[in-house]
Amino acid sequence: MTKVRVAGFSVSIDGFGAGIEQSLQQPLGKDGMDLMQWFFPTRTFRAMHGSGEGGTTGVDNDFAHRAMAGFGAFILGRNMFGPIRGKWPDDEWKGWWGANPPYHAPTFILTHHPRASIEMEGGTVFHFVTEGIEVAMQRARQAAGNKDIKIGGGVDTVRQYLRAGHVDEIHYAVSPVVLGRGEAMFSGIDLRSLGYHVSEHVATDLATHIVLNR
Repeated sequence: MTKVRVAGFSVSIDGFGAGIEQSLQQPLGKDGMDLMQWFFPTRTFRAMHGSGEGGTTGVDNDFAHRAMAGFGAFILGRNMFGPIRGKWPDDEWKGWWGANPPYHAPTFILTHHPRASIEMEGGTVFHFVTEGIEVAMQRARQAAGNKDIKIGGGVDTVRQYLRAGHVDEIHYAVSPVVLGRGEAMFSGIDLRSLGYHVSEHVATDLATHIVLNR
């Protein structure tokens, strides 16, 4: 049965999922890349980005692999796709990831501005959805088949789907860093009232992995 999952979502110990001032040079905002230091050294990350063999194994890699495996569709907010705001000036920007993004499945981008779908290498097709989160979810369910759907971020997109009651499982990787300012993951979100409980928690030197189900 298809599940809707948030997986491999990194947050700081003060609850921020991205820093301020996102830009082309800082995709996750100021100091936001510090959140991902558990992920970058893993074998999974290296394989995703064509870095050849090597990379760490163990718990962090296990969670990294789980965060990208078994998905038939992805949903991303506009800011996760790129730093451009407002109307699309042209069709040049095709995401942060180059010609072969790591999704390899239909990927639905939430936006207020229409744009034609983009077919990338490796099976990723970016579809731009202007009708809101419910329509994006309907389309993702149709595309995913029997596989899971991943809400890939950013913070506001995850928060919207949590409040709407669509998310079955959440994996937060809590990094031992403080951002101070940024996109607050938990402000106004009552996970207990939404029905979530901790089903798994594992600490490594680089992150504490917490899985919640309901």
